[in-house]
Amino acid sequence: MNKKVARLRRARKTRAKIAELKAVRLTVHRSNCHIYAQIISGCGSKVLAAASTVEAEVRSQIPNGGNVKAAESVGKLIAERAKAAGIESVSFDRAGFHYHGRVKALAEAAREGGLKF
Repeated sequence: MNKKVARLRRARKTRAKIAELKAVRLTVHRSNCHIYAQIISGCGSKVLAAASTVEAEVRSQIPNGGNVKAAESVGKLIAERAKAAGIESVSFDRAGFHYHGRVKALAEAAREGGLKF
């Protein structure tokens, strides 16, 4: 089993529970160079808000998208966009990534921005 298969195996259980609850979810994906966050509807077919370090708005503030500072800015941005879309609470889907480092920084910044999970 390689790292990607192990991560997806960890993600499957969380996603199944969130789908069962039909909850709006905040999903995170990270690569070596960037971090991405999306808020997906309860049915799982519609993206309600998104933010990432690929966007020009974020890149102008932070040149490197693969660090904790970049993750914090994406967390704040996704919280703002969720509030604008009328979303108060979400379920956090870390996509099998360990709750540590950049994933933790994004989650804490989103909580500070007003999202509840």
